[in-house]
Amino acid sequence: MIIRTPSEIGAAIRGGRRRLGLDQRTLAEKVGVSRQWLIDVEKGKARAEIGLILRTLNALGIGLRAEEHSPQRTAKRAAAAVDIDAIVAEARKPR
Repeated sequence: MIIRTPSEIGAAIRGGRRRLGLDQRTLAEKVGVSRQWLIDVEKGKARAEIGLILRTLNALGIGLRAEEHSPQRTAKRAAAAVDIDAIVAEARKPR
């Protein structure tokens, strides 16, 4: 998955949390943040501290990899690689 926006980070965190069967309170305690912070991040709040985001991703077993590429090539690849409808549908599934 290519992550380019705070909303996409939030979706990745929410998906990882749900895959592990964790509720927001449990994950928040594990990471050392408030439940409200986690709620905001999962909603795509743009001003979350990067260190806490990385700690949260690590707690979920999600790693990030940075790659260099040209902006034109990225737009084409991103359009093919990200199916936002599938992400939203997965997030809305009852657990």
